[in-house]
Amino acid sequence: MPALKTYVGFISHAWDYHDEYERLTKMLAATPNFLFRNSSVPRTDPIPSPITTAKLTAALDEQIRITNVVLILAGMHAAHSDWISAEIAIAAKYQKPIIGVVPWGQQRTPLIVQTAAKEMVRWNTDSIVTAIRKYAL
Repeated sequence: MPALKTYVGFISHAWDYHDEYERLTKMLAATPNFLFRNSSVPRTDPIPSPITTAKLTAALDEQIRITNVVLILAGMHAAHSDWISAEIAIAAKYQKPIIGVVPWGQQRTPLIVQTAAKEMVRWNTDSIVTAIRKYAL
């Protein structure tokens, strides 16, 4: 059997919604015949202090630069997040495909994510993995 491709992805998320982020990382890790390496910074392993805007922007730039794909948790909080906008801009700079992931039960999604995403997928492992395989560089 040939070796599986390891997809490197950045998962854009707000730390206030850390539970969604954790559920998504666990879903991806539990998917059979699918290898995903997460390059994003979880709340449990933050960038060392002191954190400045320039330092955080540089860290996000590096984390997105090395990826095959960017996943954005498309809850309505993303519509009001300057950091989500910055992550979208960095992904565009490196021509990284963006997949919008609609959180479980969410009815509306932010226009900024809909516009930037190659595809919007529902909170379903098969849909998310299929989109990653389809768009990842």
